[in-house]
Amino acid sequence: MFEATSHEHNLLARASLDHCLKCTICETHCPVMAVTPKFPGPKFVGPQAERYRNGASVDHLIDYCSSCGTCTLVCPQGVMIAELNSAARAVMKKNHMPLRDQIISRTTLLGKTMRPIAPVANAALGFAPARWMVEKVIGIHRKAAMPTARSRTFSSWWKKHTPAQAPTRGKVVFFHGCAGEYFEVETSIKTVEVLEHLGYEVVTPKQGCCGLALQSNGLFDTARSYVLKLADQLGVEPGTPIVASAASCAGMLKHEAYEIMGVNDSSLLEVGARVREVSEFLLALAEAGELPLSFDEVAMTVPYHAPCQLKGQGMGKPALELLRLIPGLKVIDAEATCCGIAGTYGLKKEKYAIGQAVGKPLFDKVKEVNPELAVCDTETCRWQIAAATGAEVVHPIWILHKAYGLS
Repeated sequence: MFEATSHEHNLLARASLDHCLKCTICETHCPVMAVTPKFPGPKFVGPQAERYRNGASVDHLIDYCSSCGTCTLVCPQGVMIAELNSAARAVMKKNHMPLRDQIISRTTLLGKTMRPIAPVANAALGFAPARWMVEKVIGIHRKAAMPTARSRTFSSWWKKHTPAQAPTRGKVVFFHGCAGEYFEVETSIKTVEVLEHLGYEVVTPKQGCCGLALQSNGLFDTARSYVLKLADQLGVEPGTPIVASAASCAGMLKHEAYEIMGVNDSSLLEVGARVREVSEFLLALAEAGELPLSFDEVAMTVPYHAPCQLKGQGMGKPALELLRLIPGLKVIDAEATCCGIAGTYGLKKEKYAIGQAVGKPLFDKVKEVNPELAVCDTETCRWQIAAATGAEVVHPIWILHKAYGLS
């Protein structure tokens, strides 16, 4: 399926275009430009090129942008560089969308396909000849980090779940994302158990994919339909906080669908305003004096990586502050720009080596601090770090779950 887009999708980003002073701060912070000459830099393919292309002819080099969002984050003039680049890439790919990019963009389809044959699927993912064949035929690198298939979904657990205690606070809507439904099931379960331990009544409506991977691969039309449907599904409890264990998916609802694809829908904007990443939600409780701090001691030192998608939401590093409230736990901020996976970027055979080079400082830091355990907020980043270091990499909620004596 080829999906056409136009420059109208990024009118908000284009409005920031002429604020660019060509100071090159974005280029000094770009993790991709630092490791490969194939990418001429966010300024060159972003605001500089946008003045000429007007949503039409686009240089293929823009496809080496990983969409990490660092350029937008560091720009002192507020130019939405990453958003300009994402919209331009969608235009570039509209007539030659690779089959691979369509496949890896559909996490729900992958989860549904792999779950019934989870042991076989996991064995195939670990079988070198099979991975080599996939690389040759589809273009997913044979060593790229892949999720582990699970035999049960979060929804199947939820149907049989009974809270351990009666709620003493209000409701929250839980948003787990498609990875949390099919691959990161334990993270979803632990999030629910922590919220219920704190006294919340957790509501978990049926929910589909947010379309983030589709958007990052240029499939804007399908991504738009996905995120609008999801907004309707999550909006079942008007005014109720929506707590997400998938930070990247939370970002799609909060700002990316609007800022990159121009989805100016009132329901989506209302839902997005209520979404809080779970560490963000819990830290707000702590700052208000409403979070129980009766933690068990957790005597260990762990490295922590704040993913690009989290930093792009402008919330700081809530997990870092939250985990530092646990007695005995020493959390070391890896202070890395990016892990290199950038959603699906580091899976692709032509970009795998770039992703590994981008992530190397982070991988080295994990091995230095604790080669057995690391903490990170988003799924694909966890898979990338685990594959590169051999460490177990968990969501911050795992540590909080343990500190509350729930494990």
